[in-house]
Amino acid sequence: MSQPDDIADKPILVIAAHPDDIEFGAAGSVARWADAGARVIYCIVTDGAAGSNDPAVDLTALVQTRREEQIAAAKCVGVEDVRFLGFADGTLEPTLALRRQLTALIRETKPYRLVCQDPTTVFFEHFYINHPDHRAAGEAAVYAAFPSAESRPIFPELLAAGLEPHHVSELYLTLTTQPDTFVDISAVYDRKIAALLCHRSQLDESAADMVREWDTENGKQAGVLYAEPFRVLRFVDN
Repeated sequence: MSQPDDIADKPILVIAAHPDDIEFGAAGSVARWADAGARVIYCIVTDGAAGSNDPAVDLTALVQTRREEQIAAAKCVGVEDVRFLGFADGTLEPTLALRRQLTALIRETKPYRLVCQDPTTVFFEHFYINHPDHRAAGEAAVYAAFPSAESRPIFPELLAAGLEPHHVSELYLTLTTQPDTFVDISAVYDRKIAALLCHRSQLDESAADMVREWDTENGKQAGVLYAEPFRVLRFVDN
């Protein structure tokens, strides 16, 4: 089914493992939501330093480049608030330390909708082994949303810092093999591709062509030109 824009004035937090992850799977939807009046916040969990196999690359410079690319990509779709947690790229684990940071961020930003990567996806169709960082970031985000963000006894030090519990109402999972919701991104598609191509250290026009094929196929399922797929969970407010 296609998802309407009903999130005016509601915060949306998008958590992803790497710079460029959001642009592949959710930037068009973010543009729609931002245009509809949502306040969108990005959280990039790793530093992106594993984004090159060149033995001569300056990894410190690469981290800075990827930050700058992500900030530019976010602006293409109306997002000004981008957080970087700086965990090591390529070896991310869903630790309590990561969950604590994401719990703090959820309590601070109070999202109505949380967007993250589906931690249950191991193989994507017949051509992609899901990156373990994607699964780790997704698992930590899911468990930060519940139970951690809304449970007072979990991470009591966050209460001492003034971060009160928060209930996430909707969870949107990207890079999923079980999509049940499609967002029509046809009207903002040029902005999605522009955002994707901000990541010049990682990709070129061929990546945009690949993503366009994916979004066209998803659009066919939704009866539109281009769409992004999500697995969506909606929770009863406590």
